[in-house]
Amino acid sequence: MRIAADRILGLALIGLAAFAAFNATQFQVTFSYEPVGPKAFPILLSVVLAALSLVLVFRPGENGEWPEKQVVLKLVAVLAVLLVYALLFTRLGFLVTTFLAVFSLSRLFDATWLKALVAGVLMAIGSYYLFTLGLGISLPGGRWLPDFN
Repeated sequence: MRIAADRILGLALIGLAAFAAFNATQFQVTFSYEPVGPKAFPILLSVVLAALSLVLVFRPGENGEWPEKQVVLKLVAVLAVLLVYALLFTRLGFLVTTFLAVFSLSRLFDATWLKALVAGVLMAIGSYYLFTLGLGISLPGGRWLPDFN
């Protein structure tokens, strides 16, 4: 059963890689980048994803154990948290959504309330300063706090 699942996943990931590469080639850049532009990184990631997906297609795993129901539910919950994070990112801003995501994921993986709270605060503030001051990336403050920089 695992062999079929690995091959199906590999084919789906190859499709995703093709979709991402196609969308990357559609980028319209108004000025020239030297030597590479914004298309290069997503195309490179698509090539790597496709190559690794071919491994799943041609050399699937040998043991066919499906995860327990609890593990599957946690994985679905992680996916839901990340989806909500993406949907609320610009509305609530980086700090709030990152805090909520880290807090939720920490609790999901059995952290205590205090540890989850501390992890959420430290990750949100630390990554905010890393992106804004360290990398010079502008992050959304959210609609409720638009001028926070």
